[in-house]
Amino acid sequence: MSNETTVSDTTAMTDEQRDEAASKLVDRFSLWSGAAGLVPIPLVDVAAVGGVQLQMLRRLSEIYGVPFSDNLGKSVIASLAGSVIPASTAVGVGSFMKALPGVGTAIGAITMPVVSAGATYLIGKVFIQHFASGGTLLDFNPPDYREFIKAQKEKLTGRSAAAPPAGASTPSARPASTKGAATGV
Repeated sequence: MSNETTVSDTTAMTDEQRDEAASKLVDRFSLWSGAAGLVPIPLVDVAAVGGVQLQMLRRLSEIYGVPFSDNLGKSVIASLAGSVIPASTAVGVGSFMKALPGVGTAIGAITMPVVSAGATYLIGKVFIQHFASGGTLLDFNPPDYREFIKAQKEKLTGRSAAAPPAGASTPSARPASTKGAATGV
């Protein structure tokens, strides 16, 4: 029933509203993907993340009025992840690490959610760009989006680099900022 509402709502949306709804959807599914990365069983976590990404692609297709097929969606996500996003390798390694007792489990539990959420975010942003420009699943070509993905990665790293206090991430800035930081703490 919610699909009917979504489809009828998207026909009345402006391009700006559609892009905003799609962006919120990608943010939400990125969080779900990170949660799916917490599944403690190796390879089951990868399947769960893939399912979240496929559902996100289905919903983005609905928002932009693009025909969707599960088989085509799976192959498009796989081709994008395999050819453009090197993080897909980290997903496999992070999942495998969970099979190693102790430290491997801890490393996998930390790695998988972060990499899964980041990869899902990038995939979502790529498809927003593709669908907004009139593309479909049939004419999607992953190499066309390498520069766009680079820009999105820089935004993500810029966002995470802005989170620590000034001077905390670079050793050369520490001596100048530690005097002020010592009195402020």
